[in-house]
Amino acid sequence: MLGFQDHITIVVPRRGINDEGKGKKHALYRLISEAQTEYVWMQDDDVVLEVKGERLEVKGADLLILPLRMASENERPSLLERLQIAEYAAIQQLTIETAKRGHAVMCSGANLIAKRDRWLESYPDLHPEIPSGDDMFLLESFKRRGLKIAVSESEELTAIVRPHTSWRAFFRQRMRWAGKAPKYTDKDILCCGATILVANLLQLLCPLILLVKFPIEYHLMRKRDQSIAFVIAILLELLYPFYMLLCLIGGLMRRKW
Repeated sequence: MLGFQDHITIVVPRRGINDEGKGKKHALYRLISEAQTEYVWMQDDDVVLEVKGERLEVKGADLLILPLRMASENERPSLLERLQIAEYAAIQQLTIETAKRGHAVMCSGANLIAKRDRWLESYPDLHPEIPSGDDMFLLESFKRRGLKIAVSESEELTAIVRPHTSWRAFFRQRMRWAGKAPKYTDKDILCCGATILVANLLQLLCPLILLVKFPIEYHLMRKRDQSIAFVIAILLELLYPFYMLLCLIGGLMRRKW
């Protein structure tokens, strides 16, 4: 168990303030280099997180993946927001399940703890020439080096992220994510991505695949967020193959993401 003040520094790279015009990764490097603690707790500047208690169990991990949940600020979320919330729930549950089995395929720098020295050692692996992707490239680096990766499901450590409120912002983010795909080298990440891609291509070719695919993904959504409605989940499943391909093609065609 770690006390916050003595063992951990919260690192928040604020947009447009800490980047010095060189991007988030440079901001992270500078802030983490300045930290004097064994661990650093990386958070995005737009997450909502209220830690209850004064101590944190890190489980001796070099990298601790912390939980996230997407929630709208609106009393009546739009259709776009509700679709994102459902998708994010599935992503988060997949993150938790694969990490628990020792085959982590995702993590998010919005809520992530790492040993300071191990993070600094991994910095060259983060592709500083690419503006985003610090979290996924960090995960790959830690896995490649055989470092210990753990995951927490604690509600007390769950950070709230907000969905995009415009389709333009939504597609820009997804294309940015897709654009980094050619840089991934971890076999677990590649196998997971290939499985998702093939499953959705098969759904386009044979819609009956949905009868097999939907129960699995709906289970992931509901396990992470019981508030997700069945109709939203099925609508997401119907739309996902189309916008996934659109974002993948758009992301790969862009020179910068």
